[in-house]
Amino acid sequence: MALSGKLTKKLVENLGPGRHGDGGGLYLVVDPSGARRWIVRVTVKGQKNAKGAPLRTDFGLGGADTVTLNQARERALEYRRMARQGLNPRYNAKQDIPTFEEFAQQVHIERLPTWKNAKHGQQWINTLRDYAFPKIGRMSLDGIGQPEVLMCLSPIWTEKHETARRLAQRIKVVLEVAKAKGFREGENPVTAIKEAGVLPKVKSRPKHHKAMDWRDVPAFYDSLHDRSAMAAKALMFTCLTGSRTGEVLGMRWKEVDLDAGVWTCPAERMKTGEAHRVPLTDEMLSILEPLKAMQSEYVFEGQKRHRPLSNMAMLMLLRRMGVEGVTVHGFRSTFRDWASEVANAPRDVAEMSLSHRIGSQVEQAYARSDLLEKRRLLLDRWSDFVTGADGKVISLQKKKES
Repeated sequence: MALSGKLTKKLVENLGPGRHGDGGGLYLVVDPSGARRWIVRVTVKGQKNAKGAPLRTDFGLGGADTVTLNQARERALEYRRMARQGLNPRYNAKQDIPTFEEFAQQVHIERLPTWKNAKHGQQWINTLRDYAFPKIGRMSLDGIGQPEVLMCLSPIWTEKHETARRLAQRIKVVLEVAKAKGFREGENPVTAIKEAGVLPKVKSRPKHHKAMDWRDVPAFYDSLHDRSAMAAKALMFTCLTGSRTGEVLGMRWKEVDLDAGVWTCPAERMKTGEAHRVPLTDEMLSILEPLKAMQSEYVFEGQKRHRPLSNMAMLMLLRRMGVEGVTVHGFRSTFRDWASEVANAPRDVAEMSLSHRIGSQVEQAYARSDLLEKRRLLLDRWSDFVTGADGKVISLQKKKES
């Protein structure tokens, strides 16, 4: 005979955020995020809390997406029977709580469609596989607290801080989902560790990409002219714009306005998360215009029709040319050095040319202009230098009034 209460299957699926009672101490808890889980509140006979009052405790019964209403009622009844007998369900109830590794693998599978690409998804689970599973992989989700999380983070917190930071975030996600599904209670230990300042502060070190000296760029650029490969065209364009590899390789014709001489890279491909306009110089246009005849969606098409170049294409070209100790990303640093040492460009113009954020959040809020025309002037001078069209050193600073 089925147990009955106030809730129905339809209500379980549609009730809004809050705690909704079914009777007999059973509640459906709906989080603001929409996650739904069951809990039961019982009073354990003969046991007192720290204040001497009867011990009343909430127990998770599982997520509403995996535990049906009738199953939740049956489990709640089992817990109440134990409590009336003086047995604490926390220690006596038979609970099917998965291990951290089992549950993390499931979270990984559920989230695969949300990642940008398969590589990112694989990196997510690999971090847990290498640093968390050996320590806490076989532990049940409800038994993981701050000491267990610290076992994973402490050994690599200083030496591999960026990896440790990502590991902490991924452990936190797994435990948050576990709580939403009713397998855990209380504060997330990762959050508690962060707020308590248990781990030492580690000063982040910027990653420096190996760059070519700006004095060597004209000769290198000239050698690219002798190559017809698409990778050479993309690398020439990358040198001239100072753009990131992903921004250039993902470039589509619909983003380019040849008449206005502007390429607008959309927000989803920018590191800053904001669209970025790049002024196109005559030299840049001379690279782009012949490629238009290919009638491809992508400006720099790869070997497969209507697909972009591989993200390794330009780096492999450097290697084939025998250019060692240089990365594609490093040309951004090369441009920045030239802008400072040779062009004497104002800092905000040079930094904005590289799509870097300028100043504090307050300053950014009042910065309404992207300095497009000033950046166009700077990139014109850079193009002239790179191509050897202008041997003069031109300062972009305004002349002082006499």
